[in-house]
Amino acid sequence: MPENTVILKPLPSKLEINLLPLKKYDGPVEIVADDAHLSRIMPEIMAERVLGFDIEVRPTFKSGDHFPPALVQMAGRKKVFLVQLKKVKALHLLAESFADGRIFKAGVAVAGDIEKLSEVMKFVPAGFVDLGKMAAKAGIKAGGVRTLAAQLLGIRISKGAQCSNWERSELTPAQVLYAATDAWVCREIFLFLEKMKTHD
Repeated sequence: MPENTVILKPLPSKLEINLLPLKKYDGPVEIVADDAHLSRIMPEIMAERVLGFDIEVRPTFKSGDHFPPALVQMAGRKKVFLVQLKKVKALHLLAESFADGRIFKAGVAVAGDIEKLSEVMKFVPAGFVDLGKMAAKAGIKAGGVRTLAAQLLGIRISKGAQCSNWERSELTPAQVLYAATDAWVCREIFLFLEKMKTHD
């Protein structure tokens, strides 16, 4: 057996996941809430090779309710950016990164996220990577972020703030932590799968 072969355990059950150590993102987070701030961070975004990527939408509790995306999360090497879409008008700046095939935007169920983002900005998507599909190619059946994090990284992430109001003017500390962790763990999963691929 090659020295670098990764031995994967069977898919963990919910109980097994709940026994894993809880891990949260503990690095710097920039909350972007105006055009000037977005302009300042775009060079950093465009210089990244891999971005952990996710969006948040205000949850719907009534049939017929529909909300546009409220938040874009992007995790780079050194920090996580949270862009509050309702406060930013220069969305074409963000769209440039979503159309740049040189930057991997790694997330789960990205096709749905792209569809939601197309409600508020125009871009031809390039460089998006669906972690569920990437994992499937490596013979891993897990599709969700929580299961992938448990299976590949041996950690548990909290989904506690998922159904909160993402259109709040000021995000709560719990929302910031949840959103940043989701994007960060997507980047970590991508890097893990990429490393597995190079060791095939």
